[in-house]
Amino acid sequence: MTEETPGFDEQQPQGQPQQPDVPSGSDDAEPKAAPQEGAAPAGDAAATAQVAGLTAQLDQVRTALGERTTDLQRLQAEYQNYRRRVERDRITVKEVAIANLLTELLPVLDDIGRAREHSELVGGFKSVAESLETVAAKMGLQQFGKEGEPFDPTIHEALMHSYAPDVTETTCVAILQPGYRIGERTIRPARVAVAEPQPGAAQPAKADSAETAEGASGADDKESGGPDEG
Repeated sequence: MTEETPGFDEQQPQGQPQQPDVPSGSDDAEPKAAPQEGAAPAGDAAATAQVAGLTAQLDQVRTALGERTTDLQRLQAEYQNYRRRVERDRITVKEVAIANLLTELLPVLDDIGRAREHSELVGGFKSVAESLETVAAKMGLQQFGKEGEPFDPTIHEALMHSYAPDVTETTCVAILQPGYRIGERTIRPARVAVAEPQPGAAQPAKADSAETAEGASGADDKESGGPDEG
């Protein structure tokens, strides 16, 4: 009798390898899941939305920057105008203060002028007077008014009036008080005596011109042979 090998129903033929055991259910295993095709477009849409958001924020920042720049330029212009206005007011106040001071000194300068005309400006008084005139000149005080200049009502004040045959227009013939100015601002007009041409001085000149015209017309008649005789 032949003995059967325990655990084997049938003996494999010699020279053939044994087939490995295949676990049950291996044929029913599902394949690996393929990558989804819609994932990439979804990522692009998110990036596009993020860029759009950043662009909107950048536009807002640019708008705010433009507004702040405009405000800064306006403030700078207002500040420059304020500085110019303050400087102009400061100069005006300074000129007014100097004019008020020199106006109070005008009677003293008039006394000095009269003393000089009468040769009384001597000694220490002369030195003090010249120093005062020098300081006034440094502060911008200018004296004006001369005999023989045409009368100008904007800078002259006529206190005396007369007629003179040797003038052709209203003329300042005497300076009673000199005028003073600071720059273009007159702080006291010159007080003068004026003379006008005599009323009848112009008549002879007109008569002479008329006679000259008649003589010229008579000469023309003689050159043309005179009037025709009938």
